[in-house]
Amino acid sequence: MGRIVIAAYRPKPGKEEELAALMETHLPILRSEDLVTDRESIIMQAEDGTILEVFEWRSREAIAAAHENPVVLEMWGKYAEACDYIPAGEVVEIGALFSEFTPMN
Repeated sequence: MGRIVIAAYRPKPGKEEELAALMETHLPILRSEDLVTDRESIIMQAEDGTILEVFEWRSREAIAAAHENPVVLEMWGKYAEACDYIPAGEVVEIGALFSEFTPMN
C-alpha cells in the first residue's frame, strides 16, 4: 500500500535556485527507480522559502529500499548541499487552520 509523505526542505543561504532545480528532478528519479507511485506530487513554498512536497512512496518497503539505492543516495547528497530537511511542523504555516502556500508545480 502506498505511503503519502510531506517533506520539507529549507534552502541553505544562496542555494534557493539550486534547490528549486533539484525539485524538478526529485520525483522523476524516484519514479525511475520504481520507488514512488504515478501520483503527481504537490510542490509548494512557504513564506520563509522552505519548500514542501507531498508525494506517494509505493510502500514502506520502497522507503527502506531508497536508503540503500545508490541513485537515490547520490540525489540526496545533492539535496544535502542545497538544503536542510526539517519536520513539516516547523513550517509556520502548518500551524494555521488552513495552511496556505505558493504553488511551485
